[in-house]
Amino acid sequence: MSKISEKKRIVFKIGTSTLTHRTGMLNIRRVENLVKVLADVKNQGHEVIIVTSGAVGLGCAKLGLKERPSDTPSKQAAAAVGQCQLMYLYDKNFSEYNIPVAQMLLTKYIIEPTRRQNVVNTMTKLLEQGVIPIVNENDVVAIDELELEVGENDSLAAIVGTIAGADLIVILSDIDGLYDGDPRKNPNAKLIPVVEEITDEIRNVAGGAGTMHGTGGMITKINAAQIANDAGIDMVIMNGKNPLKIYELFEDIPTGTVFKAKEEK
Repeated sequence: MSKISEKKRIVFKIGTSTLTHRTGMLNIRRVENLVKVLADVKNQGHEVIIVTSGAVGLGCAKLGLKERPSDTPSKQAAAAVGQCQLMYLYDKNFSEYNIPVAQMLLTKYIIEPTRRQNVVNTMTKLLEQGVIPIVNENDVVAIDELELEVGENDSLAAIVGTIAGADLIVILSDIDGLYDGDPRKNPNAKLIPVVEEITDEIRNVAGGAGTMHGTGGMITKINAAQIANDAGIDMVIMNGKNPLKIYELFEDIPTGTVFKAKEEK
């Protein structure tokens, strides 16, 4: 299956910058629109899995913190508060379309190849029952993402896609896709619509950190694309600012940057 519209099982990774304003507070209108579109994508016959960031960011907002904490215990406390907010947010909004959701908090230990079968079994059963799994790393006890040593949710989305046997991974970010330069600094930078192979040149044009409330940057998305492509899964990076653009993606209108799986080259 080469067309996006023909992809069956889709992993959507939703970044903190998509869920919140620059202030760190929840972007209510965008979240409501995003959930509406994803519910509609599911109604089209696609299976939807969500890998979400935002627990620490929403926790910081709830606790009145203006900046992301620098120490791990404070990040974990913010994550514990924010995860409640995050799941309430998804459950409340998806329930308006009669779509149940389920929380899946994962750790690096659980998703290792020799231990991931329980995750596979649970996710498969949820999808069979029409449930949208909402996946996040368990930041309260897993510090890899919090300390940016190993884990972050871009790569987690790719790993979840591999575990779930996904046909497509969509990374919703604060940028339109991969550019041949930094569009924030170079107004002449051009969007790269398709990446057939992740080369050193592609890695070199990806750099920079994410927003102050998030953890990712373009290089983490390139790493995720490598994981996905190696597993035979296409990946798209697109801007999550306007959720209606997701419709264009599933109407096979060129959107964002598509990283093609190796077997489809």
